[in-house]
Amino acid sequence: MDKITDINQLDLNKIYSYADYLLWKFEERIELLKGKIFKMSPAPNVKHQSISINLLGGLLPLFKNKSCKLFHAPFDVRLATKNEKNEDIFTVVQPDICIICDESKLDDKGCIGAPDLVIEILSPGNSKKEMKNKFELYEEAGVKEYWVVHPLDENILVYTLNNGMYVTSKPIIDDFIPSKLFPNFKIHTNDIFEKNRITS
Repeated sequence: MDKITDINQLDLNKIYSYADYLLWKFEERIELLKGKIFKMSPAPNVKHQSISINLLGGLLPLFKNKSCKLFHAPFDVRLATKNEKNEDIFTVVQPDICIICDESKLDDKGCIGAPDLVIEILSPGNSKKEMKNKFELYEEAGVKEYWVVHPLDENILVYTLNNGMYVTSKPIIDDFIPSKLFPNFKIHTNDIFEKNRITS
């Protein structure tokens, strides 16, 4: 198959694999969820970027020189088993932030298998996708902890895997985020949702 240089060359109703994904050379960022193409939101806005940077700033010191590795988008995560061939992989996501403790899951293309922690920062155009489709995919794949950050409501939901199913905390507002997976990580929501006012 020839390389695809325009997303309009694709049939958005068709099922695609990671082998197809590797041939796509267009500018739009997309994810594959069980073979279906999902267009990602345009470039993140200022608030989204600020939240991401604040989270990374809090996480980086904890994982410096540690076996667990910290990554941020764009970074391909193939939710599949290590021995699956590219044509048999149908889910490729780009979490805003993820932490991977098993280095054998890392290769030159990204991660193959479930990260230990995934953080998704919602954008106006993708809330439904994050809350439903990705929730089910991450739960099924065995992501141990999944944070959903709501920039508009300024709260965070923390889902923890328990016997193969997610258990959620109440929305975390004006408090420290509790992580069962990384109890030494302490960051307050005020530090995540720090206001960034643009002055003229």
